[in-house]
Amino acid sequence: MSVSAPGAGPVVFDPYSLPSNDNVNPYAFSVELDGQWFLQKGKMIAYYGQVDFHAIGHGPLDRLVAANFHSPLHAADWVVAQGRGKMLLADRSYDINSYDLDEGNLTIRSGNLLAFQPGLALKQSIIPGFLTLIGTGTFVAASNGAVHFVEPPIRVDPQALVGWADCPSPCHHYDHAYMRGVLGGIRALTGIGGASGEEHQFEFSGAGQVLLQSTETLMGEVNTGGVPGQAGPGVPGAGAGR
Repeated sequence: MSVSAPGAGPVVFDPYSLPSNDNVNPYAFSVELDGQWFLQKGKMIAYYGQVDFHAIGHGPLDRLVAANFHSPLHAADWVVAQGRGKMLLADRSYDINSYDLDEGNLTIRSGNLLAFQPGLALKQSIIPGFLTLIGTGTFVAASNGAVHFVEPPIRVDPQALVGWADCPSPCHHYDHAYMRGVLGGIRALTGIGGASGEEHQFEFSGAGQVLLQSTETLMGEVNTGGVPGQAGPGVPGAGAGR
């Protein structure tokens, strides 16, 4: 039995009809594996072929890991997929896309990064809750809505920030005039509301690109790379649990 929309049949894939390193739909991505890829745990939903999964720091790929994975806080959250086949990646029906770096430098929210090729080296960002990719290769990331690329100088709502490429790390900007206004006064008296994008932004300057998602609602992150006792003040989603 098959279930389909009226007047249309189901789209049925096999190893040959699945896309190669491209989206199956807005919420799933097909990786053509011929070697190794780094994967965040829980983001591979199915695969065809002969694929083995090796924990970071435990397995025969220590040389690869030593060259490409430099974030001890996140080691337990990642594996290396090795073999030949096709892997389907997805993350709770969030939008999924691939991006290419060419001798580039990109910092991304840790919960948004799903997978990357070994041509890229992953490093732990100085900003809690973010990771940095350096080098040449492809990575796959999720977002809550479509991603838009903008150039500095710009101030960004922290909830909408996915990452930034080839530009300096941002600094915090607080709109004290807004905070002293009526809404800020109500928040100060009642404790309701917290910091909003109108009060607090990340400020980017210099060259490069900033990646924004199409909503101010963060992805429901699992606790990846969180530092015990450090929630990343002022950085929404810095290792915050669901």
